[in-house]
Amino acid sequence: MSVPLTKVDSAIAGLSISDEKPETIEKEVKTKTHRRTSSTAEGIWNIKDLEEQKMDITLPIETQKTGWKLNTSPSTIEDKDILKMFLVTPPVKKIDLHFPLGLEVTARNLKGVTVKDALDAIYKQFKKKADDELDKPYLAGFEWDKEECWTRLIVHQKKEGAPQPSKKSKKKSKEEA
Repeated sequence: MSVPLTKVDSAIAGLSISDEKPETIEKEVKTKTHRRTSSTAEGIWNIKDLEEQKMDITLPIETQKTGWKLNTSPSTIEDKDILKMFLVTPPVKKIDLHFPLGLEVTARNLKGVTVKDALDAIYKQFKKKADDELDKPYLAGFEWDKEECWTRLIVHQKKEGAPQPSKKSKKKSKEEA
């Protein structure tokens, strides 16, 4: 009852089976070596290039005044404009953030690392820590020390955050007056 297969009976009928690869396919794979330009933004540096050219990095002073707690989301910062600022000038694609006890996290953004990117990277490390586990739970700011390491920032912490404005109800403030 063996009947030879026809085109109707089989999906493989008419295909030739050979070990040779077509030459056109091999050439297409080898010639495609360009890099996508849409994922890189103009004016954004690689930190290693800055080190080679000995270009100095500057930090915005606003990062020193955030009063942000390391185990809370960066979206809890009151001044949202700080989050949109570049972490360093000139802007870089990635930068390492070094903590005094040895922990190191990397903030990345192909369009330039912002303060939010840095805080997100830090938050990712500390979000599961309880308040009593952190010796110094508040961000005091960042420092760049070119003598120690050109390609990373030192993260400073402090025990207490910025004083929060007290939220008294209107009734209590009227009674006091």
